[in-house]
Amino acid sequence: MSTTVAGALRPGPLPQPEVLRRDPAAQAFLLLRVAFTVAPILFGLDKFAEVLTDDWTRYLATEVDDLIPGSAQDAMYLVGGVEILAGLVVLVAPRVGGLLVAAWLGGIIVNLLLTGGYGDIALRDFGLLLGALTLWRLASARFA
Repeated sequence: MSTTVAGALRPGPLPQPEVLRRDPAAQAFLLLRVAFTVAPILFGLDKFAEVLTDDWTRYLATEVDDLIPGSAQDAMYLVGGVEILAGLVVLVAPRVGGLLVAAWLGGIIVNLLLTGGYGDIALRDFGLLLGALTLWRLASARFA
């Protein structure tokens, strides 16, 4: 295992092509790794671009907004930065990234439940949290 900075920034190993062809667990690992790299980065970027929604702040619970200095929009920029970082961590270190994304989704779920009216999104995010934990377990057990 490399201890250099360059080694730490290099994406973690992927299952070999012959393993991917025959091993459903390797296929699941790769699918989850791609999903939890791409989705957080895109959601994070959208906190700045506002293409998916024109007001991310409506999803921010007042209890959470009160804890974060600045405006609700500032909080969304912070959220976007964390989401981008989480996606990059999954790319580089899926074992750590899977746990990071799961914890982040747990925070999002609590925030949505505090906000009220977004139980459907909280439930969807619970499913994503389980997927992130699955990525972590696969990465811990076999692939990274």
